[in-house]
Amino acid sequence: MKKKRIVRLFTMLCVLTLFVAFMAIPASATAAGNVSGAIEGTWNAAKGQVQTIVNNVVFPVIDMILAVLLFVKIATAYMDYRKHGQFEFTAPAILFACLLFALTAPSYIWSILG
Repeated sequence: MKKKRIVRLFTMLCVLTLFVAFMAIPASATAAGNVSGAIEGTWNAAKGQVQTIVNNVVFPVIDMILAVLLFVKIATAYMDYRKHGQFEFTAPAILFACLLFALTAPSYIWSILG
């Protein structure tokens, strides 16, 4: 029984290795080997779609998560203040700075990336 299991595992491993070997296709940039030109061409072709998705999906999701975390952290800091008499500013300040950074990022991130 154990030998049968080992043979089956070895066979599956061989089949998987062959599958990966057959599906691996070498990709060349161009005939001249201009890798940077291929990367720039790909980026220029997809730039508009990436900007739309990042501006309309990624940044709003990050902003919403940070806003919720900020309000939760402020509430827990207030509860700790009522319990111990000392308000901890560090975590809410860091979350607020991250939220400001994420809210303003779409205005300058595309000038950095080109």
